[in-house]
Amino acid sequence: MYITSTLVLIFMVAPILAIMPLSLNDSQFLTYPIRAFTGRWYEELFTSPRWSLAIWNSFLIGISAAVIAVVLGTLAAIGLALSDFKGKRALSTLLISPMIVPVIVFGVGLALFLGPLGLVRNYGSIIAAHAALGTPFVLITVAASMSTFDRTLLRAAASLGASPVYAFYRVTMPIITPGLVSGFVFAFATSFDEVIIIILIGGPEHRTLPREMFSSLRENISPTIAAAATIMTIVAILIVGAIEVLKAERK
Repeated sequence: MYITSTLVLIFMVAPILAIMPLSLNDSQFLTYPIRAFTGRWYEELFTSPRWSLAIWNSFLIGISAAVIAVVLGTLAAIGLALSDFKGKRALSTLLISPMIVPVIVFGVGLALFLGPLGLVRNYGSIIAAHAALGTPFVLITVAASMSTFDRTLLRAAASLGASPVYAFYRVTMPIITPGLVSGFVFAFATSFDEVIIIILIGGPEHRTLPREMFSSLRENISPTIAAAATIMTIVAILIVGAIEVLKAERK
């Protein structure tokens, strides 16, 4: 069992480990063996106007979309957990549908819907679209936290004179915080790695890091792509590490 798991892990991680050293290769091509080590591809990544804009857009859109997704997903999860009505299961399925439907289908439908309205090629539409993709992850993680929530705690807070907002902040929030943090991370990661919607409804000034990497692979393969991939991998590792630290502190 352990041998099989180790082999699967190596198979999944090996391509990532193989591309990272190429970001330090002095050659202008993504090839082995490495002639000499250099940091000029990272310098180009952070100093080139094209790549700098892509990095800025990725974090701007990703963080904004994740914040919106957390708000919407949390409200939906709490509403579904604390209420019981006809059609609740159907509504839950509808809310998580952006996670089930292929992104290309969602993106084409979004482009056909927003295009005639003149709402494409702006940050608002892109952030809203990415928030829609991330909201189901927040809904699921917060709903999991709410599954063990005791409603009598809210009744006790209300009997002591606490307002609904204060009760949510002092009673509900501490319980669902792990779900909120996990949902934010998943929503941000979904937005940070997304490329199809950017292609369909974004303009040249909205290029994100994955979109720029996609274009560079088609037009001019450069080790700068490996540098960008390495940065994305490091960001992912830091995010996962932050989650583990938060979990350890709460224990």
